Amino acid sequence: MHSAVSAALAASLIAGPTVLAFFSGGYFERPRLIAGLLAWTAVLAAALLARRPLPRAWPGRVALVGLTALCAWTALSLLWTPIAGATLDDLQRLLLYLAYFVACVVLFRATWVQRALEPALAAGALVVTGYALSERLLPDLVTLSHGVTAGGRLEQPLTYWNASGALAAIGVVLCVRMMGDDARRGARLRAAAAAAAVPLATGVYLSLSRGVLAALAVGLAVLVALAPDVRGQLRAVAIAFATSLPAVVVAGALPAVRTLDEGAATRRVQGLVMLVALAGLGALAALLAWREARSTRPPGEPLHPRHRALATAAVGLLLLGALLGAAALESKPESRNPAFGANPERLQSLDSNRYSYWRVALDTFIARPIQGIGSGAFVVEWLQHRDVDDPTREPHSLYLGTLAELGLVGFAALATFLWGIAAAARELWRRDSALATGPVAALVLFAAHAAIDWDWEMPALTMVPLALAGALVAWSEICSGAGATPTGAGGSAHLRARERLASAAGPGAA
Repeated sequence: MHSAVSAALAASLIAGPTVLAFFSGGYFERPRLIAGLLAWTAVLAAALLARRPLPRAWPGRVALVGLTALCAWTALSLLWTPIAGATLDDLQRLLLYLAYFVACVVLFRATWVQRALEPALAAGALVVTGYALSERLLPDLVTLSHGVTAGGRLEQPLTYWNASGALAAIGVVLCVRMMGDDARRGARLRAAAAAAAVPLATGVYLSLSRGVLAALAVGLAVLVALAPDVRGQLRAVAIAFATSLPAVVVAGALPAVRTLDEGAATRRVQGLVMLVALAGLGALAALLAWREARSTRPPGEPLHPRHRALATAAVGLLLLGALLGAAALESKPESRNPAFGANPERLQSLDSNRYSYWRVALDTFIARPIQGIGSGAFVVEWLQHRDVDDPTREPHSLYLGTLAELGLVGFAALATFLWGIAAAARELWRRDSALATGPVAALVLFAAHAAIDWDWEMPALTMVPLALAGALVAWSEICSGAGATPTGAGGSAHLRARERLASAAGPGAA
């Protein structure tokens, strides 16, 4: 009975971000509060069911202390913040994250989670991205609402195009990892992941987010750098790239798909063309991944660290170069400023109002370096010191925003949380690199994009890396507690680690 309840709770945690995505990503108060209450209910149930409800190894404890301290310091900032309502919003969000992270650490110790987590989170990203694409592919059947500031970019159901692109990018990384994970994934799953990567990559492009594209390149480069079988992972990247790039080119060449500005007849025809292209290229990707999975190619010798580094750099540069080259073919910009809306010209410019946001955030931190101005209060400083006419409320950087609003104390709490996650990831990668590679690459992607956008304020997006972080903590404790032998980048002990996960988790933790 306990095992069934624990499994149901774990499944609800995995599905939670996808469900929340259809309530404006949980950005507004009511869905955020409901999600928080459900998360704390899961924590209470997990505490009653699990033998070890709290982390036992130091990385998990450090992460938990850091996130708890961040919640506490945010609550204390109510004493000096000029906008108590915004601070309360941030506190509610952090309490949701704390409960969700703790519940994931406890409930993801079950052995089935290590097999299901990455496919389920990738499927969730595909569901959300597919919903966003639906009106572009089937305009006669689906009509979605749009914000004026989106300018035709992919925004629903999260209501923010950059967040939509970031979620799709995480899905791409997880799919590519599954394609290259010949040790733990069957041929069918690898083929399905290859097919899913095509619409996910198209969703990334249609967000027209320069930051998301750069973060995706970073995530895929990290994937290659950490994968135990570099050659196999490179082949997976090549399959995804060869089948997704044509889909991106087709999407960019169809104005009705890219901008939603054309007439009904044009949208109908171009939507059908895009649908056929996605179906054909997805089928081709699945076929290539299936043949790769069924091949009897013997494993090669581990790459020299220098060759691994060169392969990693080549993947990142190739992706960035291809994306920028595609943008250059699409348009000839007349100015340095990024074009508004769903226009490929914006990909050719590095100009942004973010530089002004970050300047004000740094000035605010310098003025109040210890305690900050108060959580959520950046907008006060922005309205007083801005040099561009922009109504933003966010500094568009998790790290600079934390320094400005919560000072060194809040930043130290955030850094402690991230340090604990990084330590758990390192421990798991040392002992089972095949298990750790996908979650770590997705987390690096999120961390990179959170440095230049307000991902942290979008729960449906942030809860995906939190789920992966909780899994890293849970799995690293099980592996290290069983006295595993480090295997490094080769990952030759991944099967033994799976057996340790099965024996150490036990029915009470399932």
